[in-house]
Amino acid sequence: MSTILLSRVADSVYWMSRYIERAENVARFVDVNLNLSLDSSLGMSQQWAPLVATSGDFALFQERYGEATRENVIEFLTFDAKNPNSILSCLRAVRENARTVRETISSEMWEQANKLYLMINEDVQSGRVWNSPHEFYADLKLGCHLFQGITDSTMSHNEAWQFIRLARKLERADKTTRILDVKYFLLLPHVQDVGTPIDDIHWAAVLRSVSGFEMYRKRFGRISPLRVVDFLILDGEFPRSVRYCLQRAAESLHKISGTPMGTFRNAAEQRIGHLRAELDYTSVDSIIGQGLHEFLDDFQTKLNTIDDSVFETFIAMRPMGTSAARS
Repeated sequence: MSTILLSRVADSVYWMSRYIERAENVARFVDVNLNLSLDSSLGMSQQWAPLVATSGDFALFQERYGEATRENVIEFLTFDAKNPNSILSCLRAVRENARTVRETISSEMWEQANKLYLMINEDVQSGRVWNSPHEFYADLKLGCHLFQGITDSTMSHNEAWQFIRLARKLERADKTTRILDVKYFLLLPHVQDVGTPIDDIHWAAVLRSVSGFEMYRKRFGRISPLRVVDFLILDGEFPRSVRYCLQRAAESLHKISGTPMGTFRNAAEQRIGHLRAELDYTSVDSIIGQGLHEFLDDFQTKLNTIDDSVFETFIAMRPMGTSAARS
């Protein structure tokens, strides 16, 4: 596939895709945490603070809210316009990026992006999240799924679509590691709960956060921390596992550049190849041995370098007039 997409278009569809995936994932772990709070022995701050900590926005949260109560965390992660990673901010970014590339995406994609943004603004006014929180987050997740389904069904699977898939898979891999990291933070104050029914409830919540509970049970049956980590990081078939996401992201990256799989011509391909090889040749025992949190933290850093390389290779360095000859 030749790289003839305008830098502006590549950047917009890439971030449109990352933000829709980010909004859905925030909705996922807030909703699961609401359920978890019903049968958790953790204190309020211990229950909700990890959600903010793993988002990377804890300093901003403390500056604006202070205490990590249920209401403060939900407000910050869902409706706070000054939080660039809140669901409201993400959907605004989705709509704005979609608006700038309406000539590239399908009309159905634009309509769904606009509908989602209008929906959350109406819900801000009505206070629906406080009256029917599970219904609110379920509708949000469904709306994001619909956007992604419309994208795959109505848009030609050309270079722009490959940028969309690349962004979606990188964002999803990142969020799966962060959801696992929430579990790590939840255990810190109560190490004595490891191996107890409370521990099982937490691991089941992690699986539900990625809609993986049923697929996990079909494959492994009983909840086992080691198997949950294996499933969410190393499984090659579950669509939200880290390894699966990296495989699909690498495919899109190579489609965009035209470089054969297994080789590289730029830093983005080299870095994603290295990271895929690490997952291909590691084991869950090795991950746990080095420390789950340490592994996840290192992995997130490497994902960020891949994202930086994608920008430097395909967006920052691409002349704006590359596609002028065909227009």
